[in-house]
Amino acid sequence: MNVQTRREPAPSPPARVAAQSTPAWREVAAAPAVALVTVVAGLIATHEAGFSFRDPDNVAAGYFALVGAAVLLLVGLDVWLRAARRTGSTRPPRAALEAVRRERWTRRRAVPVAIALLSFYVTYLAYRNLKGALPLLRPGDLFDAQLTDADKLLAFGHEPWELSHAVLGGWLPTQILSTFYAAFIVFLPLTLALALVFSPSLQGSLFYATTLSVNWVLGIVSYYLLPSLGPVYAQPGDFAGLPHSEVTRLQEMLLDQRTAFLADTASGTPQAIAAFASLHIAMSFAALLMAYLLRLGRRWKVALWGWLGMTWVATVHFGWHYVVDDVAGLAMGGTAILIARALTGIDLRRVAGPAR
Repeated sequence: MNVQTRREPAPSPPARVAAQSTPAWREVAAAPAVALVTVVAGLIATHEAGFSFRDPDNVAAGYFALVGAAVLLLVGLDVWLRAARRTGSTRPPRAALEAVRRERWTRRRAVPVAIALLSFYVTYLAYRNLKGALPLLRPGDLFDAQLTDADKLLAFGHEPWELSHAVLGGWLPTQILSTFYAAFIVFLPLTLALALVFSPSLQGSLFYATTLSVNWVLGIVSYYLLPSLGPVYAQPGDFAGLPHSEVTRLQEMLLDQRTAFLADTASGTPQAIAAFASLHIAMSFAALLMAYLLRLGRRWKVALWGWLGMTWVATVHFGWHYVVDDVAGLAMGGTAILIARALTGIDLRRVAGPAR
């Protein structure tokens, strides 16, 4: 007797299904919508403040070009890695590379990625102008004294940075913390580029890009709600004894830029000093939460926890932020994810897939 066994077709891996599905219009349009609203707000604010909306030192354009080039390189790496895994060879044939490229990097994936990246840096451009207008639209309104009192309450009558200096005030700890703080300029575009290229879910990538853009907006809102300079500028004597570092140079440069801008808003680089709330913490915490929401592997989560912890200590140690600024940054990062979720309408159960 011949018994025929029927083979059930293998189910498609959830991650691959997510990678191939076309994103909904809301998922693609969310980041540009955030950028548009922020630009309009920036144009109104700069008009009221009496200076032109501009890209100071071509920073936003330069970042977009640099990160855009990095994304293209990562796309090539993504294609090579997938082709190498598929063929079992570190030198996959051109046909295999082309097959992966046609499967993975179609127009329906490449165009939304480009739109998300451009939207992020347009939002950043508007953010810079809104931040520059802050001391002109709210002159004399500073809440550093109140924020200092709140910190003392949290630290049982002490100023938190004094405790940090007592424990970590040596040359080596200061240089390590300085390196972590300065590396944020790499962390932010790196996590965005990695998410846009390597995430198996395009929807998850767009969700993360929208979350980061929303953080710029929430940061500006918090600056205008409670304008403040930060401990290092409000109480410079408390930080004069720290060893010189890259952070010291950056703080001096920002103060010089602020002084020059307030003296000549027509040509100076818009000032960039504001403390409440901490965008370093907000962005870092949002990245950490995203690792859990998209079910990334344990190593990613541990690395992001470590990054958040070091960034927190550095913001207080160097006087960039009050502790309450960092606490508000946690709330801001979580709120950005909720807003991005509402804007994109993303179904996290559909895009997260199994733990990776």
